[in-house]
Amino acid sequence: MLRADDLVFAHPGQPASYRFTLEAAPGQVTAISGASGSGKSTLLDLLAGFVHPASGRLTLDGVDLLPLAPEARPVSLLLQADNLFEHLSAEENARLGLPRGTPKAEAQERVASALAEVGLAGFAGKPAATLSGGQKQRVALARTLLRARAVLLLDEPFSALDDETRRTTRDLVGELTRRHGWHTVLVSHHADDIAALAEAHYRIVEGRLERV
Repeated sequence: MLRADDLVFAHPGQPASYRFTLEAAPGQVTAISGASGSGKSTLLDLLAGFVHPASGRLTLDGVDLLPLAPEARPVSLLLQADNLFEHLSAEENARLGLPRGTPKAEAQERVASALAEVGLAGFAGKPAATLSGGQKQRVALARTLLRARAVLLLDEPFSALDDETRRTTRDLVGELTRRHGWHTVLVSHHADDIAALAEAHYRIVEGRLERV
């Protein structure tokens, strides 16, 4: 279980503070909603380690995550933009999820498997610049698979997609979350995405998380 217990944070120069408490179970999607500026991205930043709370605890299966730098946390982050390198192929972008020094033959096999799992078998050599928005998000998910981290943070990952692509991509996220036991935390303002994916739903109101 991913647990945030009374994480307190205030942006420099701002008196108002956030105080977050939540639980995110493995194999499930936990949704976070709230008005613009309510603190949704701040919560993700706290979970990822980009900002540090003044107090509180953050644990994964009892292990304290707060002392860990962002790169050392068992966390992957997928944004609205896919963050691919346009000049690299799908395979090369996905391969960035592997540890440095992974033997070439093993890397090729694992990347091919990950691309196949997200429905992109046969796309390995295609430049990212030629892929559709949904295909790019699938490459980013393949990279997440190869990172093999227990927590997946999603910040409006479907907003730039058309309706049909959004439905198929979010279905894939739900399937991968269940299959790999990820603790997936989804920030979204789309009620249909939350209804389709989330087993748990929190709303940020006046800097606090309320269970919906």
